[in-house]
Amino acid sequence: MRDFKPMLSCLLVALLVALCAACAQTRPVPSSRLAFDPATVGAPGSHAPAELYRPEGAGPFPAIVLLHGCDGVGPHYRTWARRLTTWGYVVMLVDSFGPRNIKMVCNRGRDVPPELRAQDALAAADYLRALPEVRASRIGVIGFSHGGWTVLKSVLSSDAGVEVAHPFTAAVAFYPGCETPRSSLLTDTLILIGDADDWTPVARCERWRDTVTRHDHTVDLIVYHGAMHGFDSERPPHAYAGHMVGQDSAAAREAIARTRAFFQDRLATP
Repeated sequence: MRDFKPMLSCLLVALLVALCAACAQTRPVPSSRLAFDPATVGAPGSHAPAELYRPEGAGPFPAIVLLHGCDGVGPHYRTWARRLTTWGYVVMLVDSFGPRNIKMVCNRGRDVPPELRAQDALAAADYLRALPEVRASRIGVIGFSHGGWTVLKSVLSSDAGVEVAHPFTAAVAFYPGCETPRSSLLTDTLILIGDADDWTPVARCERWRDTVTRHDHTVDLIVYHGAMHGFDSERPPHAYAGHMVGQDSAAAREAIARTRAFFQDRLATP
């Protein structure tokens, strides 16, 4: 009679290996928003849970919360923080991953849900409102990719999982993930995306624009022909996490100028 014990042993080992691999890939989803105080807000480049960038002068200045993409805080977002500062804004670059011991969530966007990151953004806005150099009534938000997805949660009355008491004054989302909105819009919103984006398809953002309940707030959706995901980056087109991403210099120039004008009209103008 054939001895099946070695075969069964091999099958059990293979099953255990598979189960262990699955466990290793599963990480608990964080559930509490970040808290910001002088101990957790640092200087530019400090790698603190939030980095604060200030323009020259005494202020008070309008302010912007900046939300990174699925790859975490890096040079691209610090470049944007410095750019916004030269336009006259206090900028708070929020790191939603580092304090949670997560490096990236590319293709695993729910590891840090955008609803939770939206609560981070709202908490950052509360911190900014208390600063003497900030105009408390003029706070905007900008985000990229996963951060753009987060922006679209933060500008709706309850899609972040909390009721928004103090809405942002203006919001910009670069190539965001767009899900069907479940509550009404609180903030004028600008969405910038390329029609060659194979990661966050433009059709979903068109549906978001067309279905959101606006209540006198505006949604501007600008689509750049031939532009990929991350079209404002400094790197040329390349494969990343199974998608094509990279710079489209013409789209980037136009999007940067449009972002500046959008914030100028809603934040910088008294």
